[in-house]
Amino acid sequence: VALAILTLVTTLAVPAWRHWIARQELANRAQTLATALARTRTEAIKRGHRVNLCKSVDAATCAEGGDWTPGWIVHGDYRAEGGPNDGEPPIARDPPVVAPITVDGNAPVDDYVSFTPLGEPRRLSGALQMGTFTVCRPGRPEVEVVLAHSGRVRIQKMSTICP
Repeated sequence: VALAILTLVTTLAVPAWRHWIARQELANRAQTLATALARTRTEAIKRGHRVNLCKSVDAATCAEGGDWTPGWIVHGDYRAEGGPNDGEPPIARDPPVVAPITVDGNAPVDDYVSFTPLGEPRRLSGALQMGTFTVCRPGRPEVEVVLAHSGRVRIQKMSTICP
Protein backbone atom coordinates (compact mmCIF):
# COMPACT_ATOMS: atom_id res chain seq x y z
CA VAL A 1 0.00 0.00 0.00
CA ALA A 2 2.83 2.40 0.87
CA LEU A 3 4.57 1.62 -2.41
CA ALA A 4 1.36 2.27 -4.34
CA ILE A 5 0.86 5.62 -2.61
CA LEU A 6 4.50 6.58 -3.24
CA THR A 7 4.16 5.68 -6.93
CA LEU A 8 0.95 7.70 -7.23
CA VAL A 9 2.43 10.76 -5.51
CA THR A 10 5.60 10.56 -7.62
CA THR A 11 3.60 10.21 -10.84
CA LEU A 12 1.59 13.32 -10.04
CA ALA A 13 4.31 15.43 -8.41
CA VAL A 14 7.22 15.08 -10.86
CA PRO A 15 5.49 16.71 -13.88
CA ALA A 16 4.20 19.55 -11.70
CA TRP A 17 7.66 20.07 -10.24
CA ARG A 18 9.26 20.18 -13.72
CA HIS A 19 6.61 22.67 -14.85
CA TRP A 20 7.35 24.87 -11.83
CA ILE A 21 11.13 24.71 -12.40
CA ALA A 22 10.74 25.68 -16.08
CA ARG A 23 8.51 28.63 -15.15
CA GLN A 24 10.98 29.81 -12.49
CA GLU A 25 13.99 29.58 -14.84
CA LEU A 26 12.16 31.68 -17.43
CA ALA A 27 11.08 34.28 -14.86
CA ASN A 28 14.61 34.37 -13.42
CA ARG A 29 16.20 35.13 -16.80
CA ALA A 30 13.66 37.87 -17.54
CA GLN A 31 14.33 39.42 -14.13
CA THR A 32 18.11 39.23 -14.69
CA LEU A 33 17.75 41.16 -17.96
CA ALA A 34 15.43 43.75 -16.39
CA THR A 35 17.92 44.25 -13.56
CA ALA A 36 20.79 44.69 -16.05
CA LEU A 37 18.80 47.35 -17.92
CA ALA A 38 17.99 49.19 -14.69
CA ARG A 39 21.63 49.02 -13.59
CA THR A 40 22.81 50.37 -16.94
CA ARG A 41 20.47 53.34 -16.56
CA THR A 42 21.60 53.95 -12.98
CA GLU A 43 25.28 53.79 -13.96
CA ALA A 44 24.75 56.33 -16.75
CA ILE A 45 23.14 58.77 -14.34
CA LYS A 46 25.75 58.16 -11.66
CA ARG A 47 28.78 58.44 -13.98
CA GLY A 48 27.49 61.40 -15.97
CA HIS A 49 28.19 59.84 -19.36
CA ARG A 50 26.66 57.28 -21.72
CA VAL A 51 26.56 53.66 -20.50
CA ASN A 52 25.55 50.75 -22.73
CA LEU A 53 24.23 47.23 -22.35
CA CYS A 54 25.25 45.00 -25.25
CA LYS A 55 25.20 41.32 -26.07
CA SER A 56 28.59 39.69 -25.66
CA VAL A 57 30.04 36.29 -26.43
CA ASP A 58 33.37 36.79 -24.60
CA ALA A 59 32.21 39.01 -21.69
CA ALA A 60 34.64 41.73 -22.81
CA THR A 61 33.48 43.05 -26.20
CA CYS A 62 30.11 43.66 -27.83
CA ALA A 63 28.85 41.08 -30.33
CA GLU A 64 27.66 42.26 -33.74
CA GLY A 65 25.12 39.57 -34.62
CA GLY A 66 22.95 36.92 -33.09
CA ASP A 67 20.61 37.14 -30.14
CA TRP A 68 21.15 37.95 -26.46
CA THR A 69 21.39 34.29 -25.39
CA PRO A 70 25.25 34.27 -25.05
CA GLY A 71 25.02 36.88 -22.29
CA TRP A 72 25.63 40.61 -22.04
CA ILE A 73 27.89 43.28 -20.57
CA VAL A 74 27.34 46.75 -19.12
CA HIS A 75 30.10 49.17 -20.15
CA GLY A 76 30.93 52.84 -20.06
CA ASP A 77 30.89 54.68 -23.40
CA TYR A 78 31.95 58.28 -22.75
CA ARG A 79 32.93 58.77 -26.44
CA ALA A 80 29.55 57.41 -27.68
CA GLU A 81 31.22 54.88 -29.97
CA GLY A 82 29.07 51.91 -29.04
CA GLY A 83 31.76 49.64 -27.64
CA PRO A 84 33.68 49.38 -24.39
CA ASN A 85 36.33 52.07 -23.89
CA ASP A 86 39.89 50.92 -24.58
CA GLY A 87 41.39 49.00 -21.69
CA GLU A 88 38.38 49.53 -19.45
CA PRO A 89 36.78 46.37 -18.06
CA PRO A 90 33.00 46.00 -18.18
CA ILE A 91 31.05 47.43 -15.28
CA ALA A 92 29.03 44.20 -15.05
CA ARG A 93 28.33 41.07 -17.04
CA ASP A 94 25.79 38.28 -17.13
CA PRO A 95 26.70 34.77 -18.26
CA PRO A 96 25.08 32.85 -21.11
CA VAL A 97 21.49 31.77 -20.81
CA VAL A 98 20.98 28.12 -19.87
CA ALA A 99 19.54 26.11 -22.76
CA PRO A 100 16.78 25.83 -23.90
CA ILE A 101 15.95 29.43 -22.89
CA THR A 102 16.54 32.12 -25.54
CA VAL A 103 16.58 35.91 -25.32
CA ASP A 104 15.93 38.01 -28.41
CA GLY A 105 15.39 41.74 -28.87
CA ASN A 106 13.26 43.46 -31.50
CA ALA A 107 14.86 45.90 -33.99
CA PRO A 108 15.43 48.92 -31.68
CA VAL A 109 17.19 46.79 -29.03
CA ASP A 110 18.61 44.08 -31.28
CA ASP A 111 22.29 44.96 -30.72
CA TYR A 112 22.54 47.27 -27.71
CA VAL A 113 20.72 49.58 -25.32
CA SER A 114 22.37 52.90 -24.53
CA PHE A 115 21.45 55.33 -21.76
CA THR A 116 22.41 59.02 -21.64
CA PRO A 117 23.50 60.77 -18.42
CA LEU A 118 19.86 61.81 -17.98
CA GLY A 119 18.77 58.15 -17.89
CA GLU A 120 17.09 58.29 -21.31
CA PRO A 121 17.47 55.35 -23.68
CA ARG A 122 18.94 56.80 -26.88
CA ARG A 123 20.59 55.23 -29.90
CA LEU A 124 24.12 56.41 -30.65
CA SER A 125 22.61 58.59 -33.39
CA GLY A 126 20.52 60.37 -30.74
CA ALA A 127 17.23 58.75 -31.75
CA LEU A 128 14.86 57.57 -29.05
CA GLN A 129 15.38 53.92 -28.15
CA MET A 130 12.67 51.69 -26.75
CA GLY A 131 11.86 48.08 -27.48
CA THR A 132 10.99 44.61 -26.31
CA PHE A 133 13.08 41.59 -25.39
CA THR A 134 11.39 38.20 -25.68
CA VAL A 135 12.53 35.51 -23.24
CA CYS A 136 11.41 32.09 -24.44
CA ARG A 137 11.48 28.43 -23.54
CA PRO A 138 9.90 25.94 -25.99
CA GLY A 139 6.36 25.01 -24.98
CA ARG A 140 6.09 27.74 -22.31
CA PRO A 141 4.35 31.13 -22.48
CA GLU A 142 6.84 33.81 -23.48
CA VAL A 143 7.92 36.58 -21.12
CA GLU A 144 8.63 40.07 -22.42
CA VAL A 145 11.00 42.61 -20.92
CA VAL A 146 9.83 45.99 -22.18
CA LEU A 147 12.02 49.11 -22.25
CA ALA A 148 9.84 52.23 -22.27
CA HIS A 149 10.79 55.61 -23.77
CA SER A 150 11.31 56.94 -20.23
CA GLY A 151 13.99 54.33 -19.53
CA ARG A 152 11.81 52.33 -17.18
CA VAL A 153 11.65 48.56 -17.56
CA ARG A 154 8.72 46.22 -16.99
CA ILE A 155 8.23 42.48 -17.26
CA GLN A 156 5.02 41.07 -18.68
CA LYS A 157 3.91 37.49 -19.08
CA MET A 158 2.31 36.77 -22.42
CA SER A 159 -0.19 34.11 -23.50
CA THR A 160 1.79 33.32 -26.67
CA ILE A 161 3.49 29.92 -26.44
CA CYS A 162 7.15 29.79 -27.46
CA PRO A 163 7.97 27.58 -30.47
